[in-house]
Amino acid sequence: MTAVDELCWACGNPLREMCPTLTPPHGAPRRCEIDPPDSGEVLRRRVLVESPYAGATPEETAANVAYLDRCLLDSMARGEAPFASHRFYTQFLDDTIPEERAMGIECGLVWGAAAELTAVYVDRGISKGMRLGMERAEAEGRPTEKREIGDG
Repeated sequence: MTAVDELCWACGNPLREMCPTLTPPHGAPRRCEIDPPDSGEVLRRRVLVESPYAGATPEETAANVAYLDRCLLDSMARGEAPFASHRFYTQFLDDTIPEERAMGIECGLVWGAAAELTAVYVDRGISKGMRLGMERAEAEGRPTEKREIGDG
């Protein structure tokens, strides 16, 4: 193994050392879970993350985005490779324009077909977009898992 292979990709700590970046929100210590097999391949489960995005006010949207970031860290701490289309596509699509919002949701659902699990983070409720993601997962035979991280 090279020196790069021996470091956690998230925090740079040596593997098997405590990883503060991947500490779950509830504060329990967690060791870096990346320990590639001899092939050098990192095996993480692909997970589509569902959480609320649009809020009634800009402040509520900002709180939802901050919550989503904690959800993504929680998923990574579980040894998963999360993807949240609502965090990605909203960087260049306007979520307040219905056509752009619909395009972002559809693109996220297409990516979701490659996922092995849909993780639904429910601390802040279940939005219409989240319901759509759950319905698509069911239609595609992808398991869903409701999760809470203890904040909202």
